Parts: sequence; structure tokens; C-alpha cells
Amino acid sequence: MTGPATVDLLGAADLRGLAAALGIRPTKALGQNFVHDANTVRRIARLAAVGPGDTVVEIGPGLGSLTLALLETGARVVAVEVDPVLAGALPDTVARRAPAAVDRLTVVAADALRVRSLPGPPPGALVANLPYNIAVPVLLGFLAALPSLRSGLVMVQAEVAARLAARPGEGAYGIPSVKLAWYAEARRAGSVPRSVFWPVPNVESGLVSFLRRDPPAEPGSREAVFACVDAAFAQRRKTLRAALARWAGSAEAAEQACRRAGIDPGARGERLGVADFVALTRALTRDRADGTTRPGDDRP
Repeated sequence: MTGPATVDLLGAADLRGLAAALGIRPTKALGQNFVHDANTVRRIARLAAVGPGDTVVEIGPGLGSLTLALLETGARVVAVEVDPVLAGALPDTVARRAPAAVDRLTVVAADALRVRSLPGPPPGALVANLPYNIAVPVLLGFLAALPSLRSGLVMVQAEVAARLAARPGEGAYGIPSVKLAWYAEARRAGSVPRSVFWPVPNVESGLVSFLRRDPPAEPGSREAVFACVDAAFAQRRKTLRAALARWAGSAEAAEQACRRAGIDPGARGERLGVADFVALTRALTRDRADGTTRPGDDRP
């Protein structure tokens, strides 16, 4: 088993020099804000609790700041990078700054939104500085596609962090909160100042950690439950009876499903946990199987 390696982490001048050599100009379209602070990347690696024997998938490694910190722990890293120039340069950066860790790095040049499998040992952890514009779909997509992922720590826009870790009844609670709760228990793990990034973003960042848990229902029912979640939050100000009318077929069918699930049809979606949405979906499925609901155009 390979232990932690001596690593020369990237500082602000190193990042700018490397970017200049590669002809890279960070773009908002790709969410490219590179961390230049060694304490920050080491903090992320420490909070992720990864080390020798672990395989970590990192999404959007960029110039390699966090990649080097993860390799420093002794973990194996599978880095998924959409930018072909950055993907091509990462192995050389690791060879120069962490030569003993070269054999523990695998680079996958691909769009993270399309990745459904990875080479080598199945990763047990996801640790990443996620691009703000695709953070939620990437995280949910990897949890769905890679059941080997048991834990993770992601850095995202502070607002996104609040949504991912929110609990029912909290102001930030919404679709991302419920869908992540299907897969894992999530919590806030701290904040990250804008000053540690190059270029400096216009938003604050936050850390979210998660631990995988058993799904609240059969995996095959996830799509149906998520459709219920989407419907409930499509019109947040409406009661469940009204918001779920189209999903259920009519307002009466929505109310009936709520009552069978033990849920107040006058409540709103932000009051429901993932188990409540599972119960709602099951109730509607039973009603349809019994022939007690019919699609309609009832307008509450």
C-alpha cells in the first residue's frame, strides 16, 4: 500500500505561470476558478478523510491544486476534466510536483455530466471543487451512476451548499435538498473565502459533506419519486393539492394521495422530507392500480 507522498502544492504564482504556459484563460462558462491556497486544499482533503488505499474521483481538477492535495494523502485519484488542454497537462504537473504519486493518478478527459463509469477500482469518495453552474446535476448524476461512492466533500457556491444541506422547513430547502437526501445524509462543512481563488469569483463558496445511506425506497422507484418532487416545488407557493394536480391527474387525486400517505394536502412541498415524497408516490401508485384515480383537468 502506497503511503502519503511529498508534494509541492501550487501557489498563486504557480497557477498563473502554468495557465500562461498552457494558454489558458479561466472562463465563467466552465466555472474555472482555481484554488491557490495550500491550506484550503489540504483542509478539504483532511475533511474528506481520505488516505492510502482510498480511490477518490475528482471532478474538474483544473490546474491540479486539489488533485495534488488529494495525492498527498496517499489516495488514488481519478480526475475527470472536460477541458482537453487541462486534462492533457495534469499528468505532467503531477510528475513535476509529486513524482512519487504519478502512478496513483488517472485522468479521464470527459464531460462530467455524461460520465457513467470510470476506469480502475471503483471510487469510494467524491472530492471536488464543483463548477457552480453544473454542481447539482453532476453530484446527483455521479451518486446515481456510481453506487461505490460512500462519502464525499464538495466545494460549491454558498447558496448551492445551503440548498444541498437544507432540512424540511428551512428557507433553502428545495429540489436539490430532497434529491440528495435520497442518496445520502448531507451537512455543511464550512465556508471558503473568495480570496483563495484565481480569478476571484463574485460569490462565496461553501463545503458540503455527505455519507451514503440506503435509499428510502426501491431504487427503481427513484424516477417516479423525483417526478413528484419536481411537481411539488414547481409552484412553491401552492399547496400540495394544487401543486400536484397535474402530476396526480387532478386536484382530487392529489388530495386523495396526500391523505392516504398521511400528509396534509394543504401543506407545501418545503415541509416534506424525502420519506414523505416516497409515501406520496406509493399512495398515488396504489390509487391508480385500484382504479380510483383518473387523469383530469381539474383546476383548483
